[in-house]
Amino acid sequence: MTAKDDIISLSHELTYRRYLMNKGQKQKLFKDISMPEYIALHSISATNETSEIYSGRTYLKELADKMQLTIRQTSKMVETLRDRGLLSWSHDGNGSDGTYVTITELGQKLLKEQENVLKKYYGRVIEKYGKENLILLLQMMKQLETVMSSEMEDTEEQDGYDELGE
Repeated sequence: MTAKDDIISLSHELTYRRYLMNKGQKQKLFKDISMPEYIALHSISATNETSEIYSGRTYLKELADKMQLTIRQTSKMVETLRDRGLLSWSHDGNGSDGTYVTITELGQKLLKEQENVLKKYYGRVIEKYGKENLILLLQMMKQLETVMSSEMEDTEEQDGYDELGE
């Protein structure tokens, strides 16, 4: 097998594993909220518990940055969560200073329920796979994600140069 074949084989396997992980677990573990909504609620709740400066406020821009979403995508998700009574959405001053969200009591309740589902499931997974193995895997995944993000940025920059005829 050539180096080129190795790259093709490994890239397919990595893509396939990421697909399976996202597809299979999401449908079984997230019934009342989606995975992105859970991550958003968790992030907002964590800010609520740790940020004395902002009085539990999570600014839309911070949430978008953390979740690597556009402001428009984040706004749509926040609007959905607000309409379900899970968040309150407000703004400073006339709104030009930023809009922020805070988690409601109902949002906290749903977040805790989802956390219990994940705790039970991942508790069993960790017991079988091993805590040390999981920590090592997560560290390696983070390193891989950093390399992949860097390569994506390099590819985008290179594509930009190619479009300019350089």
